[in-house]
Amino acid sequence: MEQNIKTFVEKIKSAKNIAIMGHKNPDGDSYCSVLALAKLIELNYGLRPTCVYDGNIPEYLDEMPLRSWIKYYERVDLTEVYDLVILLDYGTPKHIGGAQPIVDSARFIVEIDHHQNDEKLGTLCIDDEAAAATGQILYEIMRSVGWKFDKDVLDLLAAAIVTDTGNFKFVRDGRVMQIMGQLVDNGVVLRHLFEALRNKPRKAVVVESGAASRAEFLFKGRLAIATIPHKDYKYLDGRGDTVLNLLGSIKGVEYIALLKEQKENQTGVSLRSRGNPINHIAEALGGGGHMCAAGAVVNDSVENVRNRIVELFRGELK
Repeated sequence: MEQNIKTFVEKIKSAKNIAIMGHKNPDGDSYCSVLALAKLIELNYGLRPTCVYDGNIPEYLDEMPLRSWIKYYERVDLTEVYDLVILLDYGTPKHIGGAQPIVDSARFIVEIDHHQNDEKLGTLCIDDEAAAATGQILYEIMRSVGWKFDKDVLDLLAAAIVTDTGNFKFVRDGRVMQIMGQLVDNGVVLRHLFEALRNKPRKAVVVESGAASRAEFLFKGRLAIATIPHKDYKYLDGRGDTVLNLLGSIKGVEYIALLKEQKENQTGVSLRSRGNPINHIAEALGGGGHMCAAGAVVNDSVENVRNRIVELFRGELK
């Protein structure tokens, strides 16, 4: 790891142009990590990277710093060849989306991630599957190299960690909590951060709470399944955390599945658990993720995906 970080720094120093991107439809960890690293590179090397995304950025991230730095891929020159492309929190190659031409033509690719990925794109990989968030890995790189930082960087890294740990619910060891303590000691105000992230549109909250109220409960209430129909999907802000949090607060519910009808015969699935592994269910659907928080996109109808999920859980909860 130490040698990889040293090589990473050398590549930044020698690059005349740099692009940074995360996965399609960025969540807090992907979005905030991209912007935090871009600011670190500008602060320490005087070069502002091009930050790119595909899909939609959730409105709850609107109050995070440096929003103007990140551009939709169609507003970026995809024919430009970058000396260095940095992939953050991308998971698997299929999650790159429309920015793929930038990756394909890159002179050198670095990936920094905490997801398991058997199809790595990086020429150099700085991966840590034990990390709670990609923002955590960036913080550790920042401290090991001795990069200078500012308030924007600290707030972005803190937001990356907070969002990807589900407000610390999915923390598996004390390392990330120690990092959060250091972030707070350096000026991050958690109360302000949490308030900034409480920024969903009213329609999104109404749609998500309605989906939670219509949820079905199976296997003696241990599994809750909620659905966002296609007519409401456009109002969804992010992954549907309001649905997941509401259902997860019900006594006796151990597993939650949220099905999102993205379009005809395409269903997004978000899975959560109170502590038992759930990523193998996502993998059976063609996706993946963390032990207690995972997901997939399935090219099938909501009804068929719902039935598959019930059968997968039947073996778990019989």
